[in-house]
Amino acid sequence: MTSETTHTSELRFSELNLDQRLLDAISKIGFEYCTPIQAETLPWTLACEDLIGQAQTGTGKTAAFLITAIQSLLETPIPAKDRYASEPRVLALAPTRELAMQIAKDAEQLCHFTGHNVVTVVGGMNYDKQREQLQNEIVDVLVATPGRLIDFLGSQDVFLDQLDILILDEADRMLDMGFIPDVKRIIRKCTPKDDRQTLLFSATFNQDVLNLASMWTRNAEFVEIEPEQKTAERVQQTVYLASDDDKLQVLTNYLKRPEVEKAIVFANRRDQCRDLEEDLKNQGVKVALMSGEIAQNKRLKTLDQFKKGEIQVLVATDVAGRGIHVTGVTHVFNYNLPDNAEDYVHRIGRTGRAGSTGVSISFAGEEDAFALPAIETYISQKLKTEVPDEALMTPLEKPAIQRKRGGRRGGGGRSPSRRGGPRQRRN
Repeated sequence: MTSETTHTSELRFSELNLDQRLLDAISKIGFEYCTPIQAETLPWTLACEDLIGQAQTGTGKTAAFLITAIQSLLETPIPAKDRYASEPRVLALAPTRELAMQIAKDAEQLCHFTGHNVVTVVGGMNYDKQREQLQNEIVDVLVATPGRLIDFLGSQDVFLDQLDILILDEADRMLDMGFIPDVKRIIRKCTPKDDRQTLLFSATFNQDVLNLASMWTRNAEFVEIEPEQKTAERVQQTVYLASDDDKLQVLTNYLKRPEVEKAIVFANRRDQCRDLEEDLKNQGVKVALMSGEIAQNKRLKTLDQFKKGEIQVLVATDVAGRGIHVTGVTHVFNYNLPDNAEDYVHRIGRTGRAGSTGVSISFAGEEDAFALPAIETYISQKLKTEVPDEALMTPLEKPAIQRKRGGRRGGGGRSPSRRGGPRQRRN
């Protein structure tokens, strides 16, 4: 679990009357003081109250709900002889595979001394292995994305009627991505809200999400941590006024500057990301693709190579980018300005983390320059715009790849077919 913010409160974790095994895990990770969202929410959630928590990405929301969940498991142990496989006690729902994997990794660190079992079920990874875990293991904490979880609910490989705690992370993102019908189906399978604790955390809560939250929770406490400013103060932001034909040239030359150690390049669509990765590779850049169509095991391998510095540049869509939590990202590039101003904030939040400084470079071409005013309004600041200098306009070493447009097939996946009928729960 990485420390994504330097802002802390005066409340120590040791003052929260947590189980010593959990405190030892928190100490091993390197945390002593709570972040503001943790300090405001933990006194409520540790008292078993439902809660809706709003705070920016990277402020410690994940640790807040995981500490609550693990403390609850420690306070109310159930002997193994009274447990069944496929019946989790805690469910954490996340909108993307990357975020779910990060939550699971953090949960495993916090369970280091407690012995609790964390299981992750997400699309794009080994279906049969996940099914086998659900059927044969005592599951304490289940971390899932909605689609894959519904698959396992349908095949009766998992049961949610013994849940103590339901957690929804990035609820706003789930709404944006069209997951609400799936989430409603999942919640109907859960322990009734009067018999469980429900925690919702998000960077933003619009009225639609708040309406749903009121249906899913019982007398929930609402905690909001106001951001000091919407974009990271340690990120230097520049917008280059470059034509669509010049973008590749400017980006390639910039990536070859020595100060660019690790960079993420965002584009708005999968096909743009595929083309861009191919273009950069053609120019000799150590680059890899991160988008929803890439198999999860390959994405994890790519992310590991990026962390180790074997890959300099990741090209990503917004959905994939939300799950990239890597320290040491020196630069973020917006090859296209996003249509949604909030996505701009999430993109540049991939750099300038854990007390470091970062650089954000955006390209405003003929088609996406119209998005600039909305972004400036959203972040309440004027962005510095300039024309690329002469060095950035140096001709490419190799001719750019010429493409014929049309006829592209979108990357799609198909759920594995299921064999046989419902399985019996096992001890």
